Amino acid sequence: MTDNRNTILAIILSGLVLIAWQYFYNVPQMEKQRAQQQAQAELQKGSTPQPSASATPGSAPQPGAAQPSTPATSQVQPVVSRDAAIAASPRVKIETPRIVGSISLKGGRIDDIALVQYRETVDPKSPPIVLYSPSGTAEPYYAEFGWVAATGVTAKMPDAQTVWQQEGSGSLTPSTPVVLKWDNGDGLTFRRTIAVDDHYLFTVKDEVSNVGNAPVTLYPFALISRHGAPHVSGYYILHEGLIGYLGEHRLQEYAYSKIDEAKQVNFKATNGWLGITDKYWASALLPDTNAQLQARFSSNPVGKVHTYQTDYLLDPVTVAIGGTATAHARLFAGAKEAGVVGINFPLAGLGGYNKALGLNQFDLLIDWGWFYFLTKPMFLGLDFFFRFFGNFGISILLVTVIVKLLFFPLANKSYASMAKMKSIQPQLLALKERYPDDKVKQQQEMMEIYRKEKINPVAGCLPVLIQIPVFFALYKVLFVTIEMRHAPFYGWIKDLSAPDPTNLFNLFGLLPFDPTTIPVFGHYLALGIWPIIMGITMWFQMKLNPTPPDPTQQLIFNWMPLIFTFMLAGFPAGLVIYWAWNNLLSVIQQSYIMRRNGVKVELFDNLKATFARKAT
Repeated sequence: MTDNRNTILAIILSGLVLIAWQYFYNVPQMEKQRAQQQAQAELQKGSTPQPSASATPGSAPQPGAAQPSTPATSQVQPVVSRDAAIAASPRVKIETPRIVGSISLKGGRIDDIALVQYRETVDPKSPPIVLYSPSGTAEPYYAEFGWVAATGVTAKMPDAQTVWQQEGSGSLTPSTPVVLKWDNGDGLTFRRTIAVDDHYLFTVKDEVSNVGNAPVTLYPFALISRHGAPHVSGYYILHEGLIGYLGEHRLQEYAYSKIDEAKQVNFKATNGWLGITDKYWASALLPDTNAQLQARFSSNPVGKVHTYQTDYLLDPVTVAIGGTATAHARLFAGAKEAGVVGINFPLAGLGGYNKALGLNQFDLLIDWGWFYFLTKPMFLGLDFFFRFFGNFGISILLVTVIVKLLFFPLANKSYASMAKMKSIQPQLLALKERYPDDKVKQQQEMMEIYRKEKINPVAGCLPVLIQIPVFFALYKVLFVTIEMRHAPFYGWIKDLSAPDPTNLFNLFGLLPFDPTTIPVFGHYLALGIWPIIMGITMWFQMKLNPTPPDPTQQLIFNWMPLIFTFMLAGFPAGLVIYWAWNNLLSVIQQSYIMRRNGVKVELFDNLKATFARKAT
């Protein structure tokens, strides 16, 4: 009885955690996201504010008072289509195996990037993911590099209106960098060399030559700017917004709402990087690891829309008469692939840019969370088997087996204890009959039986409790890693990171409507085939134990699989597949241990009894 109570308690507690998670986070955040999308749609019907020509240099950090600053402007311009904005200025094409887009010669910005290996939906013919878009569009997002004049310097600097000239011709490819040039007509010549690798790394070399009549002091800068808060997933377990790892300030994360409140946050750091991250995509500035940075996160209202920016300012350089100064910068703009970004983990990590460039914790661009010691090895295991079998669903099944093997000794003790508990059930029932009105005496005699039989009554909770951190780690991996995005299993599961698309309430597609769109309670009508399979395996696991004599306990055991079935129906399919497979393995393991301990496996007897009661 005690092991039943402990097991029930563990199940109820884990169920309450999942219910609270769903009720207090998922549902409100989904409503919040829906409201944001409606607000964004309303904004796009009007106009999106853009910086004025006079304010354009303010997009770059200003060295006044030794801190960057970004002026606000209320000027707005009509929103144009992305294609129209791209066609409005001369450009240099970007063509790599993973990226297509262009560099605007007006302003010298990298403001047009699409990720051709990733599509908006599972349909391979759907549009590619757009990362960067130029100013003037509904959602401007770009990177900019250059120089800021020191206080007192009157020489004209290149800005967003400057039209650069390309030296030579051709597109930017991994094998052919491009060179841009601009002469300010006052003795300064600016030259920018941009290179790109075959993944997502841009390397920018800025040079300025001085043939004027006086030395010039300039500050190199780099920035990433995003106009308007994007649609975010809205889950507390995932950070989306401004991010950086800034030397002794370590990891800094500011959600859009948080930086709206703070307005501006400044850091002085060495060996840092900073940028803006989405769930699967990111844009990050990667300065030299030895560079002294004046870094900043900021949010500035421009009309009705906030402009979010991460930028840094380097130490000033003085360009002597007849001399040349050089500044180097790097930009990551692409998908947060673990093998490309890198993973720091003992003995089994992935290098990526984090190792190749000697960066400081760049793998934290992927939100592994506080429990990285579980999420990282979970992902590495999934990725290892994926390389062999080419299917993340198979990887999930194999990793589940490995997890079961790792916890096999502990689970064996737990199941053995549960088996012993079942073997002494007659003695415990006899105690109730012997001392029907003396609960204290019942407990004393019960503990004496446990001592003689060497039974730990708490051990029955462990098999359930063990699953919780593993369940969460897998959920996190499925949710945050792009490798799981649109990863298919077999049959109808085309995306392991999305819920099972089938639904019992429209007869698995036979009826032409989506039950989840029904107002108020439609959210609870998502019940696919895999959640049903999971519920059945959980029901089997419950029926493996003898039917509790207490009616309340019977009710909990009978309803728990159904509650979990509905509760997990909206979770990623990969997670539900894991849970169903884990239940099946647990049934096999527990049955084996019960037989080995001489305890009858009552699964089929309990199933027969259940259907017999229903028949009567």
